[in-house]
Amino acid sequence: MSQSGAELARLLLGGYRKLVDAAIAEMAARGYEEVRPVHEFTMRAIAAGATTTSEVARRMSVSKQAAAKTIAVLQERGYVTSAADPADPRRNRIEVTERGFAMMREGEAIFDDLRAEWERQIGAPALALLESQLTAFVGDSGIRLQEPGWAAQAAG
Repeated sequence: MSQSGAELARLLLGGYRKLVDAAIAEMAARGYEEVRPVHEFTMRAIAAGATTTSEVARRMSVSKQAAAKTIAVLQERGYVTSAADPADPRRNRIEVTERGFAMMREGEAIFDDLRAEWERQIGAPALALLESQLTAFVGDSGIRLQEPGWAAQAAG
């Protein structure tokens, strides 16, 4: 019996949510409290070259105000810094700190652990097939993490 397209969307979103919720909980257990996907997306955009609030907003498909709010939170927590741009002192240059890069590496390791758990749960062949089929639908790169669009807006 086939399921509806809405059910497929619900299952895909549920899988994403289960992974993200588990990662957020584990990040908190490892000392990174209150980390959210939008923080990761923002730091990846900055690390990829978005060094101003306007550039971050553009890459993330959010308003400049939303980007500024997220950047302020990241700065307050020590994940990014902001200082006058040596090339143009009128603008601030945003950079990911070593603490920010450490947090991103920790998150990547947690997702590797969660993937391994899924592999234990459904088996390596089934997970490989699932990944292969999802890749066929979304392409090799999936979403570009530094440009999450609606995901960044929803997590706002």
